[in-house]
Amino acid sequence: MSNKPLKIAIYGKGGIGKSTTTSNISAALAEQGARVIQIGCDPKADSTGTLRHGEYLPTVLDSIYDSSDVRLEDISTRGFGGVLCIEAGGPVPGVGCAGRGISAAVELLQELNVFEEFAPDYILFDVLGDVVCGGFAVPIREGITDCVYVITSSDFMAVYAANNLFRAISKYAPSGGARLGGLIANSLIAPYSKLIVDDFAAKTGSSVAGYVPRHSIVAQSELYGKTVIEANPRSPQAQIYRDLANTIAANTDFAIPSPLGAAALKDWARGWGDQIYKYENNLVTEYEAI
Repeated sequence: MSNKPLKIAIYGKGGIGKSTTTSNISAALAEQGARVIQIGCDPKADSTGTLRHGEYLPTVLDSIYDSSDVRLEDISTRGFGGVLCIEAGGPVPGVGCAGRGISAAVELLQELNVFEEFAPDYILFDVLGDVVCGGFAVPIREGITDCVYVITSSDFMAVYAANNLFRAISKYAPSGGARLGGLIANSLIAPYSKLIVDDFAAKTGSSVAGYVPRHSIVAQSELYGKTVIEANPRSPQAQIYRDLANTIAANTDFAIPSPLGAAALKDWARGWGDQIYKYENNLVTEYEAI
């Protein structure tokens, strides 16, 4: 492996499965012997829970508020496969910027020389992507990460959030910000789900790194406080996460996406809505090109 770690930001709207996906990617990489750091950048501080069996972990922001002398062992723990788990945290609800924890975490980890001393092969930032405010955009705009993967599904609001993230990437990438590694299509159920994500990727000049179908084994594993990789390592779902992790690890083709304008996105969504209506009502047997 390279002496320089691959720094990856994984974004997605709330509830899309970004923490589940990120943790399984981390577990898959660690399973292969890689040294991995996962930094949860959601104020809920629940990114790394399935890597550490749900055990309590103080957040960076809370630790900074409580003490002026914060050590790495105060804000981290080793999870499955030796993954170093860190949660940035956030302010009390209704007070301050929710993205403040990301900036605070990055600054503290740099002060503690964590990246040099732990010598990771991969650093994964799990970032909330409903809105790309100043704090949440830090991993994109300030050269902290090498690439961004955006988790979406075939639901319109997930695609809408992905398109907004593409706007942020296309704004900052030309001046040194992170570029797009690709989309991750998650929680796919309907037969047309993959087609919708593929079409959105084609329309925006992006690509799809992997497809993750919805499966009850994911929820079952999380009830045990574990990733699928740990709880059900021989399952097909675990292999899907391994394949996704390998794709991300090998990918060097990072791009600047071309997000759709508001009107174009609306027309695109309506076109697919018409196609799905016809299909669900047995008016067509195959999908037409939108």
